[in-house]
Amino acid sequence: MIGQPLLRREDARVLRGQTRYVDDIERPGLVHAAFVRSPHASAAITGLAVPELDGDVLAVLTGESLRGRVAPIPVGGPAGVTLADAPHPILALDEVRYVGQPVAAVIAPTRALAEDAAERVEVSYELREAVVDPRASTVELTRFACGAGDVDAAFARADHVVRGRYGLPRLAAVPIEARGVVAEHDAGRDVLTLWCSAQDTHRPLAQLSHVLGLPEESIHVIVPDVGGAFGSKGVMGPEVAATGVAAIDLGRPVKWAEDRLENFLAAYQGRGIQGELELALDADGTMLALRAQLIADLGAYLLTTTAMPPHTAAMLMTGCYAIPAAAVTVVGMATNKVPTGPYRGAGRPDAAYLLECLVDDAARALDLDRVELRRRNLIQTFPARTPLGFTYDSGDYERCLDTALSLLRGPDDAAAAGRVRAPDVPAAAGRVPGPDVPAAAGRVRGTGVGMYVERAGGQWEAADVTVQPTGRVLVRSSASPHGQGHDITFAAIVADRLAVAIDDVVMRFGDSAEVPRGVGTFGSRSVAVAGSAVAVACDDVLARARELAAHLLDVSSDAVVFEDGAFAAGPRSLTWAEVAAAAHQPARLAPGMDVGLRAVRRFSSDVVFSSGAYAAVVEIERATGHLDVLQIAAVDDAGTIINPLLAHGQVLGGTVQGLGECLIEEVIHDESGQLRSASLMDYSLLTAAEIPPIAIGEVSSPSPVNPLGAKGVGEGGAIGTLAAVANAVADALGGRHVDPPYLEETLWAMLRVQGT
Repeated sequence: MIGQPLLRREDARVLRGQTRYVDDIERPGLVHAAFVRSPHASAAITGLAVPELDGDVLAVLTGESLRGRVAPIPVGGPAGVTLADAPHPILALDEVRYVGQPVAAVIAPTRALAEDAAERVEVSYELREAVVDPRASTVELTRFACGAGDVDAAFARADHVVRGRYGLPRLAAVPIEARGVVAEHDAGRDVLTLWCSAQDTHRPLAQLSHVLGLPEESIHVIVPDVGGAFGSKGVMGPEVAATGVAAIDLGRPVKWAEDRLENFLAAYQGRGIQGELELALDADGTMLALRAQLIADLGAYLLTTTAMPPHTAAMLMTGCYAIPAAAVTVVGMATNKVPTGPYRGAGRPDAAYLLECLVDDAARALDLDRVELRRRNLIQTFPARTPLGFTYDSGDYERCLDTALSLLRGPDDAAAAGRVRAPDVPAAAGRVPGPDVPAAAGRVRGTGVGMYVERAGGQWEAADVTVQPTGRVLVRSSASPHGQGHDITFAAIVADRLAVAIDDVVMRFGDSAEVPRGVGTFGSRSVAVAGSAVAVACDDVLARARELAAHLLDVSSDAVVFEDGAFAAGPRSLTWAEVAAAAHQPARLAPGMDVGLRAVRRFSSDVVFSSGAYAAVVEIERATGHLDVLQIAAVDDAGTIINPLLAHGQVLGGTVQGLGECLIEEVIHDESGQLRSASLMDYSLLTAAEIPPIAIGEVSSPSPVNPLGAKGVGEGGAIGTLAAVANAVADALGGRHVDPPYLEETLWAMLRVQGT
């Protein structure tokens, strides 16, 4: 089953509306929560008056009523990152630090009554000046530095030093399903059950245990169907904790379903980074050293994962290049905005964008072909230790680059492979076509490439594999799907490992009382780590089954051959169903054998590193500045691909999100900290009609650190597309760089400056 393009098993019920999201959950006696949110970016709270409790207002929670009852959301960070003491409170107590911060929670019998009552809560504020530019901030939330080699000496002897300053705006994840929770407290068992839209079960469980001061065994987290996350549901929001407190206090289930305005205001955002970079090169264009100073806009508080994306960006700043010396510092500054956190790519697009723009600028400065400069400096042998501290496990960066260029030129086999043929853009071997390629009248054309390395996997996950008496296989995984297709992907691993029909594999996810504990679903780690846990658990079950079959056949284990789903010794054989049935009959077991066929395994590994090369062709209309992306060539190396159909879907989805960041997406705050992009009228998303042809290619360099050879493919499109389109736009502008999004007025002004 490995490598087969299998359809997702959940699609039928999704398309028929048979899914069950948080807002679909109804419980007897259910009541609703609504939140009072700050209208100011920075202010002291000088007074707060709440409506009287009556039949329409069941409870009102404030920061004062929660004082001493809850802790702030826990703050975490990678080793070596300095963290400020700035955790996010559950409800604001003395001050607010961003527009949309929860100040009070109102509980009422219906959502409409709760929202009406929330409007009657009177909060008095004393306004303070808001800080919206991280460069103007004086409050440092995080700091991290990494590097090795004699950077100063390398710059001193360099023939060329190229400098660049680049930046990315904040983005909103905009999942189709916004956040939500239903909380219910069983006083008799003293168990708080929460159905929540989240990326996994055990992270919100641990966070709630910390916030509420409850032992983990008294919290039960169920993650039903999830309508998308893209990183934005990896940290429990303060609203979830407040809803849990209300359920305990009232003895009734309480629901909070976030609306779209709240999601824009209060769900953590992504990106928001600026960088000043320097690259030292010798006369031949060999990269000698890199310096980078990065500033991240982290918002008003630190959440559990806020420090992760800037750290990842810093660690990946040398990308796929054999740069022997580097020094990178990233500082996370406080602003009066909602905090940031992981958003698809989570630091990887930042690193690729900053570095790949610099590499293009270096090629222009040295009058070298942009592809050739990259080719001269690519890492060629693996494992490869970078000066920033990562060890890349495997890769073939040059093959990724060559494949992307061939797709951009539209080879004869592209259509046969089911890919979209490229526009008619001729190119010499090994070169990206330059601005001399004819464009339509009144338009300028540009081409660009972008390469990336992605950190994926790492840490651990667990799987519980049980062969039932009928021979069917039940698998409980610590991973938690929210659109990726875990069910069919993991079932294929089981079917392949145990030689059973894939329809005889039943997967279970999303219930902390049923599935084993795990780290979580994020960062393209599910197949590499959780899938490997499933694989090794299957291996253990198979070994136990072989031992039992040997006992039943009265031969040694070495004499049993497992083939085509049967255990054979000479002319005699046993099916899985026969062995599994015997495993549940104690009288048929050898002394010391456990009843049943079950294995619970935890798999851990070092991080793995996916990679890729993307290429883009764009045109800009001179009269208006309108940008058209004519084609994207997307090539990713994710090691062993379990399901190419789903992998291609991940690449397409990531590429579209990357295009959105290039073309139209941007979170905008004005000088007072007010969000000016708080609806889908103001924060635009691409439609299917705006997506260019996307040619997809693959390179496979299996990872040696897990039994599947898998890496990760979920982030690649969002990483490589951004850098490729950015460099194509700069090429169209004659080498002038501009940061995304590439709005018409921005590009029109750039063309006017150039006089083109």
